[in-house]
Amino acid sequence: MQLNQYIDHTLLKPTATPGDIKKLCEEATEHQFYAVCVSPSYIKIAKSVLKDSNVKIAAVIGFPLGAMTTEAKIFEAKDAITKGADEIDMVINIGMLKAGETDFIEKEIAEIKAAIGSNILKVIIETCYLTDTEKKTACRAALNAKADFVKTSTGFGTGGATFDDVKLMKETASNKMKIKASGGIKDRETAIKYIKLGVSRLGTSSGIKLVTSEEN
Repeated sequence: MQLNQYIDHTLLKPTATPGDIKKLCEEATEHQFYAVCVSPSYIKIAKSVLKDSNVKIAAVIGFPLGAMTTEAKIFEAKDAITKGADEIDMVINIGMLKAGETDFIEKEIAEIKAAIGSNILKVIIETCYLTDTEKKTACRAALNAKADFVKTSTGFGTGGATFDDVKLMKETASNKMKIKASGGIKDRETAIKYIKLGVSRLGTSSGIKLVTSEEN
């Protein structure tokens, strides 16, 4: 299986330097990953390194807590696209979801999607903090708001992607919305299992290991 086109090669650590981002982008070009996933301040660097490649740029918005105002997220998303991002990975307002404010969640996602137009929107629901019912509610909100993807995790919560969460998300997403598994995907076997469960994209900082380790 060719894993490279499933991978968003990711570096979101607070200590990541411009040099680290440049290296990330060079690796993504070498291994022909689908995208890099970076913080918005590093979009320009990524764009300059990737200008002659097919690698997309994904930028995180409202990251990692999701508790910013909707207006701030919309501005951040528009600004990221203007600076050269192709895709947006946004974090929902987790507290509002847990309070049952589903309309708020759906409206926020819809407004961000409207702001970025035809660009891809991935909605991070941060599964580690949610009950199964809340996970389903978040997926439905993303689907109703016309998001392109629903995504498991930021990688900065108490846990990352799990097979059970992806199965549950797939029930709601069906074939109408794609799924990105993110957080804790560190080996080829795990990556392949996620893809077999219906995942279209993998967010990982272990992309090189995934594509260079031989299948057993």
